[in-house]
Amino acid sequence: MAGVGGKYKAYPEYKDSGVEWLGEIPEHWEVKPLKYFCSYNDDVLSELLAPDFELEYVDIGSVSATDGIKQTEVMSFSKSPSRARRKVKDGDVIVSTVRTYLEAIAPIINPPENLVVSTGFAVIRPTTGVHKKYAAYLLRAKGFIKEVVARSVGVSYPAINASELVCIKTVLPKEAEQATIANFLDHETAKIDALIEEQKTLIRLLQEKRQAVISHAVTKGLNPDAPMKDSGVEWLGEVPEHWGVAPLKRFADVLDCKHITAEFVDDGIPLAGIREVKGWSIDLSEAKRTTQKFYELLIEGGREPVMGDIIYSRNATVGEAALVIGNDVFAMGQDVCLLRSNGDFDSEYLLHQLNSPVVKLQLDSLLIGSTFKRINVEDIRNFLILSPPKEEQLEIRNSLRGKTERYDALILDAEEAIKLMQERRTALISAAVTGKIDIRDWVDPAHPSAPDRDASMHGAAHPQQKHPEATHDQTG
Repeated sequence: MAGVGGKYKAYPEYKDSGVEWLGEIPEHWEVKPLKYFCSYNDDVLSELLAPDFELEYVDIGSVSATDGIKQTEVMSFSKSPSRARRKVKDGDVIVSTVRTYLEAIAPIINPPENLVVSTGFAVIRPTTGVHKKYAAYLLRAKGFIKEVVARSVGVSYPAINASELVCIKTVLPKEAEQATIANFLDHETAKIDALIEEQKTLIRLLQEKRQAVISHAVTKGLNPDAPMKDSGVEWLGEVPEHWGVAPLKRFADVLDCKHITAEFVDDGIPLAGIREVKGWSIDLSEAKRTTQKFYELLIEGGREPVMGDIIYSRNATVGEAALVIGNDVFAMGQDVCLLRSNGDFDSEYLLHQLNSPVVKLQLDSLLIGSTFKRINVEDIRNFLILSPPKEEQLEIRNSLRGKTERYDALILDAEEAIKLMQERRTALISAAVTGKIDIRDWVDPAHPSAPDRDASMHGAAHPQQKHPEATHDQTG
């Protein structure tokens, strides 16, 4: 949490809050359980809605404490999951009560009337005397999140009851002071967010350049003097003369388990679905779990993922592909399929092909569905693939490893910079909402002539006294 303490002063006097995650707080601040400052889970969606009523749904995986609500899904009431029932309104804060380690917490800001969130969220609604922006920052303070996680029950699927969550003790200054803290954090976090966005833009440019290098190598080869021929495919143009063009099914088996229903359990075999197919490899850290019986059904059908296989998303995030590079035991979900090379194709080279315009252009023309995109498995089997000799595939693969590693290193540096800025953002929020820094005299640079605040907001006058935690970095 570097840099916060040296820039801001402390309050004149503090007192022990009696709450571990809050520590010492300003003398005039009040400590009470969250339930005294808010109501929760006030509104639910009626079960009598018309089947074709359109709702916009937010699930647990679409929310984070740093990014807020990252995406929503539009669907009809008849096709919505039974958990799509919590209604929200402006000023609410949604806090995940399941898989609490995901830190899925976000403010609700001017939502559409049909926005609903999962029943896996507690919808916290600030009451009179609580500034809604302050509440949104308070519930995203690191200490509060840790308290939620600490009170959760369960190992692989930790959860907390909403009634227990609102018993967590929090802190509340007067409303005018809350407003100042919220406005200060709006201003400061906006500056940090702008710097983060710059790094994200850099990452996008690096990824585009990286992809251009890959695309050229897998469509034109490494030899600029190689004789070329017309591929016979309009959008592909010329390819090396000695390369073939044939359906994917000639080079790999494409297997799915869409007719086998996975049962979810708290402790079992990790299940790789569309959320686990991230970039080059498969991330099982937040995967759901299924039964040994389901995994054995996959084994019987030759569908258990093994090293060298490719997991390919066929629903929602269609076209995302990842290589199985370890020996971890896991099952594949119904929204992905498994690609297994028949030996004539190097799996790493095939993955590059799947991520190149060769396949992406075909994919765009084959997608079905309006709000929920998907592709048929048979269409995947018929993807046209460029097939250089195996030796050349390996040459291209090895060449791309060196080139992409340089881009990956630059991307990693930018991602690390984003991580550090996000940590500073979180630290600043925590320091402000728990009173470790005094910003009552802060003036919005956009409105420097704002009238003086009520002196009562400052409490009794005291000589300036440094709080112990303000004499060094507040974020450390």
